[in-house]
Amino acid sequence: TRPRAEAVAMTGGRITAVGSTAEVLAGKGPQTEVIDLRGATVVPGLKESHGHFVGIGQARMVLNLVGTKSWDEVVAKVAEAVKGRPKGAWIVGRGWHEGKWEKKPAREVRGFPPHDALSAVSPDHPVYLVRADGHAGFANARAMSLMKITRETRPAAGGDVIRDENGQATGVFVDTAQRLIQPPAPTESDIREAIRLATEECLRKGITFFDDAGADLSTIALYQELAAKNQLGLRLYPMIRGLNNLKKFGAPQPGGPDSFLSIRSLKLSIDGALGSRGARLLEPYVDDAGNTGLWVTDPAIVREAALYGIEHGFQVNVHAIGDAGNRSVLDAFEAAFKAHPEKKDVRFRDEHSQILDESDIARFGRLGVIASIQGIHGTSDLPWASQRLGEARVLEGAYVWQKLRKSGAVLINGTDAPVEDVDPIKSYYASVTRQSEAGVPPGGYQPDQKLTRLEALQSYTKDAYWASFAEANGGVISPGKWADLTVLSRDILSVPDAEILKAQVLYTIVNGKVAYRSGAK
Repeated sequence: TRPRAEAVAMTGGRITAVGSTAEVLAGKGPQTEVIDLRGATVVPGLKESHGHFVGIGQARMVLNLVGTKSWDEVVAKVAEAVKGRPKGAWIVGRGWHEGKWEKKPAREVRGFPPHDALSAVSPDHPVYLVRADGHAGFANARAMSLMKITRETRPAAGGDVIRDENGQATGVFVDTAQRLIQPPAPTESDIREAIRLATEECLRKGITFFDDAGADLSTIALYQELAAKNQLGLRLYPMIRGLNNLKKFGAPQPGGPDSFLSIRSLKLSIDGALGSRGARLLEPYVDDAGNTGLWVTDPAIVREAALYGIEHGFQVNVHAIGDAGNRSVLDAFEAAFKAHPEKKDVRFRDEHSQILDESDIARFGRLGVIASIQGIHGTSDLPWASQRLGEARVLEGAYVWQKLRKSGAVLINGTDAPVEDVDPIKSYYASVTRQSEAGVPPGGYQPDQKLTRLEALQSYTKDAYWASFAEANGGVISPGKWADLTVLSRDILSVPDAEILKAQVLYTIVNGKVAYRSGAK
């Protein structure tokens, strides 16, 4: 009703007034703290709708391979990491992405280098390096020896061990095959530290609410403990990973209106990722003949989960990247909806909605399935997506955000952190420009599919809160809502495209308190 205003007042964790500076200051009391933002921009507290909360913290506790520009650089980082480490100590890292390397390895097997160079610099240390998306990992010879990987080793269903022409493992393990390599598990102390680090990073980047896309029961128990002690630094919406865990958990726990924790959703993954060729496709990969990807979860289990969720009051959220994976998820949801037509507000979510067959796009709107996109994935993946899919499939259904909106679907946004930087400004920029941070290509990839500024902001606020059943409490700046705000140095709704990335988070306000304050002037 009032799209723009000058000032906002907060009391007791809730917004109490929105209006002109004079109107709001008229209610100032002797204990009121007044912050003059000097023309900065205030938006509703930004919400990450699909990330891996503990993973963000853990990524800061292992060897960081984000931004590596070649296989040689990855090997060099491992060579440096082993120095001074006792023999036998594991080297664990994350963040490599062969699609972003500027120099191709001297030798490749199905798009990945073999382990030889890595093993040569780490003969006495087991090494495991997880791909940026978490859907593949690279082991050296020492790690494979410890795990007893041989020519006869076979992965579980939904996994792939990349082998050379002689049948020897190259070191790359895809999706469920990663279970064959087991570095030491993180301790409870490690998880607590990861939660602390993730909270710190999210608040620094303006995030007040986070959908944790797949948490095990032990992690959820830690969240519950912290929430009970009022020690969660931002609002969390964890999705229970796996149908069996959901059944063990019991009934949904949506939390009260002042709660920082709501547990009422399930997370499954029906397929893998596009980069590691695990996304399930209707037709084979262009660059890997005969490979149509993987069913990481049997579609029958997804159908069972959709029915269980709708019958027991849980939201069901399923990772789906490939066109076959997305179709199967829509089929499962549609069957559950038909079985229970009396359930009118279930808000099931298709997590990623990346590669779609044209015939399935309209089903999102017709069925009321939420499309949980990651704007930053579009500009990260589109430079090489046609190598995997061919140009025609990319144009038809890759990251087709406006086609989804026109179907009537609600779009929500995130980063899939730590796959990408959790920074919402970078993902917002990608959403509205479909360009890299360097402005490439001019006009963006498939510019007709980019979001408007307001659509992108709503995908991080109003629509994002609705997708987690929190619209009664947040997502807009209005009296009675949570006093959760993000203060930006620039108006991202109006500045030129190139200026968006210069926007800094000045304050992150959670529950009426300043949770982060920038040192920037």
